[in-house]
Amino acid sequence: MSTTTTETEKRGFHFGDIRKMFGGGSSSLRQFGILGSLVAIIIIFQVLTLVFKGQGLTLSSGNLINVINQYSYILILAIGMVMVIIMGHIDLSVGSVAAFTGIIVAKSMAEWNLPWPLAIVLGLVVGALVGAWQGFWVAYIGVPAFIVTLAGMLLFRGANQWVGDSQSIPVPEGFQQIGAGYLPEIGGPFQFNVLTMLLAILAAAWVIFWELRTRRIQAKMGSDRAPLWVSTTKVVLLSIVILVAGWLFANGRPGTSFPISGLILLALVILYSFITQSTVFGRHIYAVGGNRQAARLSGVKDRKVDFFVMMNMSMLAAVAGMIYVARATASGPQDGNGWELDAIASVFIGGAAVSGGIGTVIGSIIGGLVMAFLNNGLQLLGAGADVVSMIKGLVLLFAVGIDVWNKQQGRPSLIGLMTRRRNRPDAANLTDFPQPK
Repeated sequence: MSTTTTETEKRGFHFGDIRKMFGGGSSSLRQFGILGSLVAIIIIFQVLTLVFKGQGLTLSSGNLINVINQYSYILILAIGMVMVIIMGHIDLSVGSVAAFTGIIVAKSMAEWNLPWPLAIVLGLVVGALVGAWQGFWVAYIGVPAFIVTLAGMLLFRGANQWVGDSQSIPVPEGFQQIGAGYLPEIGGPFQFNVLTMLLAILAAAWVIFWELRTRRIQAKMGSDRAPLWVSTTKVVLLSIVILVAGWLFANGRPGTSFPISGLILLALVILYSFITQSTVFGRHIYAVGGNRQAARLSGVKDRKVDFFVMMNMSMLAAVAGMIYVARATASGPQDGNGWELDAIASVFIGGAAVSGGIGTVIGSIIGGLVMAFLNNGLQLLGAGADVVSMIKGLVLLFAVGIDVWNKQQGRPSLIGLMTRRRNRPDAANLTDFPQPK
């Protein structure tokens, strides 16, 4: 262990340590601010429902399960959308692509007698083909993604209504499990869902393992580590949140627990977080989005990256469409309306830059949850759809406007003001800049 590391771990409290608790970089601080907003929204609506409804509804088991069921497909879209926006593009077609895929999958099971597992494979293939079509126009013809996906929004919305003859097509019970199913009960003397609690315990154990692994790597490389109390505090807080959430999900009404759609969402978050942060392809996405010309001169095949990012977005739209159809038990002509707007809003609220090059999967999920709990809380209080829509629009405008204004003024965020070190010789935090791999 280096001398610097030893001195760092022995010194007293500094606000800079809080930076390290949340990753140290400016993007991590933005996520911290958004996470704080999410916590504040949940607490506010918990108190408001307690005052006006006689009980705190926001953090009830049934409500949390409903939030995951109702918004999992939007969060899945946000995972793909953040990669598109990092590249400097936009995709307006995701709702229509989801609806088109949903009607194809529903019809394949209802009229072509295709088993539902094969129907899911068919849906993924349809999504890949649609994405390849749009990616070709963006990457190799050079048509702006805004125009390509606007055309796709019209094309695939019409295709959905043409294929389904503007009728609803039901789906079988087996297929419904991916959108309306829950972790099964295993019986025994327990009064809660054991598998849900096991999942929460595994998640908490993973948080502990990952923090220990990170500290070992930092020690081996001789890099500056946060004090042990910082790591301990972070791990304890995250573990408590995970275990409490697991307990709430495990104690839903009989027959419910953590949704299968939530499991799919978790798997995708883990997969795409790894892809964007720990693979060459992920680095290329950020490189092209940050400076396309410099990335091209460095040997990055930007057209190939464009193509696969667009294709990936449509595949995730297909997954979201199938989950929605499974939960609704039928595919209809109005599926997917407005989904692209919620997905885009989630990404920008989650800290992505309008100009591209900045954004994370985790940040987009947090942004999506902000929108989900805001929408859910207003509904619990009896607000109408008009009020909900106006408030969501204002939240998006202020979230992006504040970020853009701060950058124009050359000012840090409020969190940055709270946590940066003032007048210290070690004030420069190298984690705010790209590190060599």
